Amino acid sequence: MKNINLIFLITVTVSICTQTFAQNKYFKNWPNGTSPLEIGNKLSKHYLETPHTNFGFSTPPSSITYSEVCAWYGALKFASFTRNKLLSDLLEQRFRPLLYEKKNLQPRPDHVDPNIFGTLPLELYMQFKNPVYLDMGKWFADQQWTMPSKAKQAYKVLLDKGLTWQTRMWIDDMYMVTNIQAQAYRATGDRKYIDRAAHQMTVYLDSIQRPNGLFYHAPDVPFFWGRGNGWMAAGMTELLSALPKDNADRPKILKAYQNMMASLKRYQTKEGMWLQLVDDQASWPETSGSAMFTFAFITGVKNGWLNEEEFGPLARKAWIALTKYINTDGDVREVCQGTNKENSRQYYLDRQRITGDMHGQAPVLWCSFALLIK
Repeated sequence: MKNINLIFLITVTVSICTQTFAQNKYFKNWPNGTSPLEIGNKLSKHYLETPHTNFGFSTPPSSITYSEVCAWYGALKFASFTRNKLLSDLLEQRFRPLLYEKKNLQPRPDHVDPNIFGTLPLELYMQFKNPVYLDMGKWFADQQWTMPSKAKQAYKVLLDKGLTWQTRMWIDDMYMVTNIQAQAYRATGDRKYIDRAAHQMTVYLDSIQRPNGLFYHAPDVPFFWGRGNGWMAAGMTELLSALPKDNADRPKILKAYQNMMASLKRYQTKEGMWLQLVDDQASWPETSGSAMFTFAFITGVKNGWLNEEEFGPLARKAWIALTKYINTDGDVREVCQGTNKENSRQYYLDRQRITGDMHGQAPVLWCSFALLIK
């Protein structure tokens, strides 16, 4: 990035806002180096300095990846909740070329992963009120419920059930679908977006949530993969954060979320982290899933979905543990590489541990803004 002096000013601008945030009693008086304001600023600045990423490959991406979208979204929300107009402006400037000279980097909305791109223009619309962003974001959200040109009979069956044609019963989907639909509802107030996301979530819950509250990666892959469960935890969290109280599916989703959080409480390590395979002590502490669970804990405590005395200390412990995995450059360590499903325990245990991967940067940014929400 150019304008390094301007980026440096982010620290000054953010620090001015320190006293404006209402704090839960477990979410204040942070040890040195663990303040969510400091961490969020550090990771946001680092994101701005990082070229568009390609899942760890050295070559540029053919389109913006879903993991970068999630980090970009986290930085935008952090800027919004810290009232940091300079940071918001710089993040918006990064997006602007995607409308014009770099339009080829816009993903095609033909799968749940690229569709999450729409959360960015929707967030930018809510911050900048540019109708171009609203139209773009709504288009991406609507494509999940619009029959594609190369239609299959299976797609029609799904749409007739009120489900997106992109349904595949992988736990990853329940962030990729629900967050863009929740964002579309936040931006427009149109209940169709949030109601269809809630219905989609209940079908997934009925199909793949296990009796212990956790989720297999897919019905044919009986392993509790950390980041996969993290996508579900974060997806339910984002959905519940936007879902109106009178939505008929809300009680079911809230109960499923609370069951999952109760199970995660049992599997949290003494350090405060969660493992690559949540219930497998032979696996390693993994940061992306841990950060997603932490985001869910923090948000649940702040919204009263979780008992403050029971989960507040655990959320605090998890956040402090996560900050120890951030190096001086602002890169999060011990991030599981991008992972397909595989019916093999060893496959998950052998996944590479990456430093600086956007899968890890993103949920740490989510935690930063969640801790600062009034």
